[in-house]
Amino acid sequence: MKVVPVIISGGAGSRLWPASRQSHPKPFLKVADGHSLIQHTVLRVGSIKGVVELVAVTSGEHLFLTKDEFDELDSVVLPRTFLLEPEGRDTAAAVAAAAIHAKATQGPDAILCVFPADHMVGNLPAFLDVMCRAIEHAKLGRIATLGIAPTRPDTAFGYIEADGEEVVRFVEKPDLDTAKAYVASKRFFWNAGIFCFSAQTMLDEMASHCPAVIQAVSDSYENGRFSQGEGFAKIELAPEHFGSAPRISLDHAVMEKTNKLAVVACDMDWNDIGSWNAMADLIAPDESGNRIRGDVHMVDTTGSYVSSDKRVIGTVGVSDLVIVDSPDALLVASRDRVQDVKKLFEGLKASGHEAHLVHSTVHRPWGTYTVLEEGERFKIKRIEVKPGRQLSLQMHYHRSEHWVVVSGSAKIVNGEQELFLATNESAYIPCGHKHRLENPGRIDLVIIEVQSGDYLGEDDIVRFDDVYGRTQISPAHDEKGQRVAG
Repeated sequence: MKVVPVIISGGAGSRLWPASRQSHPKPFLKVADGHSLIQHTVLRVGSIKGVVELVAVTSGEHLFLTKDEFDELDSVVLPRTFLLEPEGRDTAAAVAAAAIHAKATQGPDAILCVFPADHMVGNLPAFLDVMCRAIEHAKLGRIATLGIAPTRPDTAFGYIEADGEEVVRFVEKPDLDTAKAYVASKRFFWNAGIFCFSAQTMLDEMASHCPAVIQAVSDSYENGRFSQGEGFAKIELAPEHFGSAPRISLDHAVMEKTNKLAVVACDMDWNDIGSWNAMADLIAPDESGNRIRGDVHMVDTTGSYVSSDKRVIGTVGVSDLVIVDSPDALLVASRDRVQDVKKLFEGLKASGHEAHLVHSTVHRPWGTYTVLEEGERFKIKRIEVKPGRQLSLQMHYHRSEHWVVVSGSAKIVNGEQELFLATNESAYIPCGHKHRLENPGRIDLVIIEVQSGDYLGEDDIVRFDDVYGRTQISPAHDEKGQRVAG
């Protein structure tokens, strides 16, 4: 038996703004133990018996960030394949791509177990037991879906009505009174969005119920670009075909129509981290019902979640609030309105405010950059380059740059020169010089970059060479993550 866990990593995680942004979404958020949500998912699914390959379905923009998250987990040594969607077409297309790939590489009887990238499970033995039962259903040609025993009426989840292991119906997110009735009936489960099936079973069901999806994704896979790296493979799905796939969820495309469903009831301390209340549940409350992260000081405060990355937060005489502070944005919300944070995110997006898109610290394939200060004719950045990584070979027409090495070692192309700099050494990059920054060492390279010039618009860049082939990066940003025109 060959088992292929499929991790679906998409969406902006808008309900977890300001920690989650479009360019650095929810799966990459770190929890208290230092691991990200996607890393917890990898560790969990890598423990399933019979796993032969890990597949992640994500965007080209998030490839290197996803790969780095996988690479940090030394305990999970499995072949990895990254299926790169040129655009989001919802979960039916993502699952179709994974099923096509699994059949091509592992055979039609390969068992796929599909997981969102941003869930947490507190009871690993219970999870593994549930997956064994789900896999047994899949081996018999059924599609198993996990039903989470509800612990409360909740309007944030879809529900599954079941009669034993038979699925009666899927239900969209209900109102509160309906949710209370569902929980009281003992016939309803939360829909976790976790499925298990053989590659051939899913392909056959899609051919029957959503043929346009499977045709478009098949053409996209067959015409995609494949490349192999050390311990991983990358498949870029062809955009001209993938974009014609109907935008539809797997629930609507297949699950509500198939007669092969089986529900596997489970109680495994599951949390989908769908809101700040769910994030708060990961932290034990104090005697006043407060849950805190960071340097937080409280007076007469009850039932609140307060999180700070750096600054001191003080509260006096408040109750039932969510307060989340990040370097460039602050969220204050009532705990009973956390689902509406999505509306705030959408408003920022509609207005073109960059706070929906990027953090003050932006992740790139080579590392990160942080804007420290900017004003008329200058901008100051902290740039961190990972060992063995390099920025693109580039040029600016209107600005010069001064680089000072804070730690590590730097290899620099500056016009016709090639320089090696150590800590406290610097280089000046005049306007019009082709230049590249590289970290040849074994520790992170940290530099301070000072830009100066008459025009510091982020469209002042020409790229000549990029080792990452980042054609998927939004044309609104250059390889430093800065905004560019067009």
